[in-house]
Amino acid sequence: MIIPFFLLFAAPLSTEDLENALKRFTEVMATVQREAADPVNTEQAIYGGAIPSMLRQLDPHSVFFDPQQFEQLKEMESSERKGFGTIVSILPGRVIVLQAMAGTPSAKAGLQPGDEIVAVNNIALARLEFDQIVGFLTEARQHQVQLIVRRPGNARPLQFILDPELVDSPSVDRVFLLRPGVGYVRVNGFDPQTARQFKDGIEKLGGAKLKGLVIDLRDNPGGVVESSLESTSYFLKPGQRIMSVKGRNIQNQDADAPNTATPYSFPVAILVNAKTASAAEILTGALQDHDRAVVVGEPTFGKGLVQNVFTLSGTTALALTTAFYYTPSGRSIQKPLPSGHLEIHKQEAQFRTDSGRPVAGGGGIQPDRTVGPEAQTQLRIALDASGTITSFATEFIQKTKVTDTFDVTPSILEEFQVYASERGIQPPVGEWARERGWVQSRLKEEIFNQALGVAKGDEVAAQRDPVVRAALEQLASRL
Repeated sequence: MIIPFFLLFAAPLSTEDLENALKRFTEVMATVQREAADPVNTEQAIYGGAIPSMLRQLDPHSVFFDPQQFEQLKEMESSERKGFGTIVSILPGRVIVLQAMAGTPSAKAGLQPGDEIVAVNNIALARLEFDQIVGFLTEARQHQVQLIVRRPGNARPLQFILDPELVDSPSVDRVFLLRPGVGYVRVNGFDPQTARQFKDGIEKLGGAKLKGLVIDLRDNPGGVVESSLESTSYFLKPGQRIMSVKGRNIQNQDADAPNTATPYSFPVAILVNAKTASAAEILTGALQDHDRAVVVGEPTFGKGLVQNVFTLSGTTALALTTAFYYTPSGRSIQKPLPSGHLEIHKQEAQFRTDSGRPVAGGGGIQPDRTVGPEAQTQLRIALDASGTITSFATEFIQKTKVTDTFDVTPSILEEFQVYASERGIQPPVGEWARERGWVQSRLKEEIFNQALGVAKGDEVAAQRDPVVRAALEQLASRL
């Protein structure tokens, strides 16, 4: 059972070759058991040594699951997402509540925007590093927790007991207008409900009457391919190719837009980065190849593997790469690995879209316009890392009623400058002047986060996002 997988990309073994290879392996194993200085655990030697070493010759995504690991895999697949429904800002040693979503355990318990969580289960967060806080909070979501909270205006700390519940976390989590008639939809993953949520979001913004749409797939790791295919078909004509699947031992398969498709015709821009992968790359590559969307951002991850899980004897299993995804122009989405693995799929450097426009091959999706994330400066880092903006917003909303028409005025900026100075942040006058627009936007974002919800804050952040702004420029040239 072992040797055929080891030679997955080699010529098929004859029965005699297979028997000889198995015989050599058996002889080695028997010699080790008989002559090794220490006793050998046969199961550990095979499950933890021989098989993993063999799979490393293929690619890092092909994995063997021993009985315990396979059981954990099945539990993970059947598990439900639990949590408290709290959106927080994590700073060094501090956790600030930005929003307690309606109907969730945090909202029912009475947590409010601006509350600072100072301890969880009697563990003081101030003593933990940033990564430790993230890991600790992730683990805490699975069990009942006791929170100690410091609330602005309250001298005594508050105590809350929260029990985790199933929390609805939609994969299409942001839908709003960037400009009159130009929509923005963020898709953070593909699950069975994504295509429906995606369609509903577009219709909410105006449907076919939209002048343009920005689809944000940054940090989207992929997910359910069928949902990605359906989402892609919303923009392609009936019968147009979405992607192909090709492998050594499987029949080539093609996925096309259904004959019943009634696609949108408005211009589209797709935002991507190095964490855009798999099913998200399928959508991006298809719309780019058909000249249906302009792609803006950074090169994508390049994960175009088809994997199947094979159940083996002894309650073990094998997740094995069996095929690869290709875009309509023939580009392999899978990027060759630095180790040299998957080099067999290395392709020519250039392909053509439907209009004859050249697009880069070699794995992943190369954007039509490369734009990096928001730049960082010393002042921006100091303000965000210290939590000065978050703290100011917390105090500001305690004394000011904020509506969605609110804006940060020059007097509020001056008040914040004094606030930052009192906390040791005193940049040169020239630097403060250069960063004035950024500070104004971040203040408004953080005030909206706590007063109106994180979704409203994200709308503010999108307006200063250089990748979003570049996408709007590309759409404007197509209107």
